Amino acid sequence: MGMPNILIVSGHPDLNHSIANATILDEVATALPDAEIRRLDWLYPDGKFNITAEQESLLKADVIVWQFPFSWYGLPGLMKQWLDEVFVHGFAHGSTAKLGGKKLILSFTTGAPQALYTADGFFGHAIEEYLLPFETTARLCNLELLAPVYTCGISYADRDADKIAQQKTRAQEHASRLIALLNAIGE
Repeated sequence: MGMPNILIVSGHPDLNHSIANATILDEVATALPDAEIRRLDWLYPDGKFNITAEQESLLKADVIVWQFPFSWYGLPGLMKQWLDEVFVHGFAHGSTAKLGGKKLILSFTTGAPQALYTADGFFGHAIEEYLLPFETTARLCNLELLAPVYTCGISYADRDADKIAQQKTRAQEHASRLIALLNAIGE
């Protein structure tokens, strides 16, 4: 089939102070140089999106990856605003929707460790339960939602040299899983 057109939308609010999400994006950019990566915080520091440019990038893509740090059990504010303004009726959904048939991958990091995301854990729910709004969004937009790629326990609080090195290693492992998934789509 050949490599599909891949669009990665980064919703991290401040990549300049990110370890994990920045590392994931760098690794993917190196492994898949033809993938388009849109870092929303770099493109739109004023928070005013170029809706036409964003929609054109989505139209070109066969596979859309949302890369973000899990924030209050969902998208960070910047990415939620992007979704609100770009995925409008008539473009993303409705009778004239244009995104149908594309694949969507959620690629995200969480601050809390995996053990907290269980029925018996502190949060009382598995990670997958928090993804129901994304499943509904994909259904509304006729997108094929693939299995998520996520890494838990990437905390901002832990920033000594050892913890930074561990975060980079875990982010590289995350990127490898994402790259393998993207490569498999092209086979």
